[in-house]
This record gives sequence, C-alpha cells and structure tokens, in this order.
Amino acid sequence: MLKPALQLKIGQKLAMTPQLQQAIRLLQLSSIELETEIRQALDSNVMLESEEDDSGRKEEKNKESQEGSTAESDTAPNEVETRFESPEYFYSSGTGGGWQEEIQEDRRAENAEGTSLHDHLHWQLEMAPFSETDQAIAEAVIDGIDGDGYLRESLSDLHQGLAELRNGDETIGDDEIEMVIRRIQTFDPPGVGARDLRECLLLQLQALAREGAETGVAEALVDKHLDEIVKKPVVKLATSMGTDPETVQTALSLIRSLNPYPGTRIQAAETEYVVPDVVVERREGRWVVALNHEITPSIRVNGLYADMVAKRSQGGGDFQAMRGQLQEARWLVRSLEMRNDTLLRVASAIIEHQQDFLDKGEEYMKPLVLAEIAEMVDLHESTISRVTTRKYMLTPKGVFEFKYFFSTQLARSDGGETSATAVRARIKRMVAEENPAKPLSDSRLVNDLKDAGFKVARRTVAKYREAMGIPPSHERKRVNA
Repeated sequence: MLKPALQLKIGQKLAMTPQLQQAIRLLQLSSIELETEIRQALDSNVMLESEEDDSGRKEEKNKESQEGSTAESDTAPNEVETRFESPEYFYSSGTGGGWQEEIQEDRRAENAEGTSLHDHLHWQLEMAPFSETDQAIAEAVIDGIDGDGYLRESLSDLHQGLAELRNGDETIGDDEIEMVIRRIQTFDPPGVGARDLRECLLLQLQALAREGAETGVAEALVDKHLDEIVKKPVVKLATSMGTDPETVQTALSLIRSLNPYPGTRIQAAETEYVVPDVVVERREGRWVVALNHEITPSIRVNGLYADMVAKRSQGGGDFQAMRGQLQEARWLVRSLEMRNDTLLRVASAIIEHQQDFLDKGEEYMKPLVLAEIAEMVDLHESTISRVTTRKYMLTPKGVFEFKYFFSTQLARSDGGETSATAVRARIKRMVAEENPAKPLSDSRLVNDLKDAGFKVARRTVAKYREAMGIPPSHERKRVNA
C-alpha cells in the first residue's frame, strides 16, 4: 500500500528573475526607446545619477579609450578590435583603421525607413531553410498575420490561397501547413503567429524557456487555468495546481510581463534619420568597433545615498523603500552593461565575418544567418534576433541596420557560395552599366550572371530587380530613350 511521504531533492534551474526580465527587455529597445527608459528611471529613482553630471568625466573616458587604442596598436591586421571592456560575467571578441569617405546621402535615406511586422517576418523567413513548397506556405501564413501578431487565416483560407501549388491529385495537407505555422511561431517577436491569446502566451513562455527560464508553472496556468487567473485568488489557484501560493504568485508575475499583442512591438515608422548604436572605423590597418558614446546612456548608483542606506541598515533603521530603490538601481546599471556588451559582441562578430564587404563593397558580402553569429558569441538565436532589430551601425559604406549584413546563401558554378546581397549588387551594377538603347532583359542578366559564376534562376533575378525598384527592360528603354 502506498503511503504519503516527503522527499528532498537537489537540483539546479535558472529562474526568470526580475533582473533577467529587465535585461531581455532592454536588449530589444532601440536607442531612442532606451534613452526614454533611462530618463524615466533617473526621474523616479533617487539612487540613480547620470555620469554626465560630472564635468569632464566623459572627456576623460574618451581620452583613456584613445590611449588604450594606441597601446594596442600591434594587434594582428585581420582581427576586429572591440572597444569595450566586457563585464566579468560575460565572455568576449575585429580589423581596424581610419576612413575619410563621405557617407552617401542616398544610403542614409535607404536605411532610415521603418520596418513593418511583415517585413520583419519575411526577413527571418529568408534566413531559415525552407523547401520551395514550405516557403510558399510560410509566405501565405505571414500574409495572414495581422498587426497584432495573430494568425487570422483559417486552414481552409490558407488552402484556398495555396490552390495554385496543387499539381494534379497532389494536395497540401493540413499537417504540412500546421508544421510550417509551428516554425513561423518560433520567429521574433515571441508569440507571433498565434491563433488565440492562450497560444500567444504559451509561445512567449516557451521562448523564455529556451533561454533557460523556469516556466513550467506559468505554462500550466495559461494552458489549463487561463480563464481562472483573473477570477480566482492565488490560494485557490495554488490548490488547483498542487503547489504553494508563492510559486503561483511568481508565475503570475511572469505571465503579466508577457505581451498579449506581440506584433505591436514591430511597427513601421518613417524617420528622417537614424542614429548609429555602434561605429566602425579603420585605424592603423584594423577595423575598430566601438559603441557610440553620444547616445549610450551612462548612469551609476549614487554612492552617497548607497552608503547612507548601508549605514542605516546596519543600525537597524527601516529604510525598506530606499533599499528597494537601491536594488533596482543596481539591476538597471548591470542590465545596461549587459546590453552594451551583447550589442558590441554581436557587432564585432558581424564585422569579423563581413570584412570583405567593408574593404571591397556589396558584391563581396558573404552569406550569413543568425545561427552563425549565435555560435560565434555563444548566445541563443532569439537573442541575436533581438539585438539585430532596430540597431544601427555606422561604417565607411554608410549607416546600416544590423539585419542588412545577414543574407541567404546562393551557390556558385565553381562550387563556392555567395550571398543574395552580392547578387543584388551585381545586378544593380550591370543595369547601371547597360546600353540605354538595349537594356538587359532578365534572361540576359541570368546569362551574364552565369558567365560570372553565379547560379541564379530567372524568377530570382526578377524578384531581386523588383525589390530594388528597377523596372523591366522595356520600361527602362523608354525611360532612357
């Protein structure tokens, strides 16, 4: 006969602490949003102060950085230098030199456009390995996602939109469409592609779990007790879950931190200009990657107030509110350091991979996917996706969003590989150099690309040409006539 008994188990797990939640949230903010966040924190937390309040502090910091760069001038020419001292809880990783080229104004304008949710999803689709049929299904699924991030198309609606892919008696099954939907649901932002609120919250919790968070209780609450979360008190929920109220309260806090409308985080917004988060320069034969200190918030904990709280705490005084603010201030400072370190590590890895682009131009852009950078910096792909969204890099070639350096791989006739960006750049140059009286057709572009070693289909050339806003050959002839 079984008898109830108590068991003591020892295990390790990573909990989604408030500090980790804050670090993840800061990571996905743009520079403007981060500035607003820091300003609000400075206004509401007396324990925080801006380092810019001390006259000369920033000049001394820049001077020390320049002296450190001079001292390290013997770095190997093919390394990328990272101009940032990583915190001790992070691991760290570029090619150097000063450049005098002026940034083309049209390149600034090209990269200043906002990104819509659909553009963001299609970009991730290009980075993921899909078969031709699955890619068509994925495009139909993405088109069915609304601005809030929810998939509003039913399976029957998707079947109707994919009717042209059916060959004879062969049809696309529901299970195949469902499989593609599941893959789209792993895209950024977490929760995108959900059919209802329950699925949306579960997808976000699963994304946090992939990053090491303990989400088991929260997932069970959303899956089985979503309607009761608001109505039932914590004690009754704990009884239903067979756990203690404190665990349920922690899970509820995690659920409340989720976004029920994930698509609203990615919104198209037209801006007159963008401010780069990092700057890439060539100095003494090396590429140097540095944070843009003009926009990087520099805050610290107020030492005077921190000492005051420590002394009063030792004396038994009740400074609960002040101690809470001190803890929040320390979390914010550390989370900001983590954000800066991650941003710089990812930028350095990108530049290390794309040195040929900086030296020779777009036609030498190498294929690159999120997984490669994730492996280089030892982070999850979802983290890389957050870092590369709405973050910009100033290079000798212009201001680019981090995403620009990622491109799908295309085969070459010599057995090598090239990137879609390089092929687009080659098409753009070929059209610019064509005879105005005899513009190149898509078929002629395919043949010329083949002669140059690029294996590209005609429909791919047409797709790239249209994406660059280049009209077909007969329209170019009329324009140039």
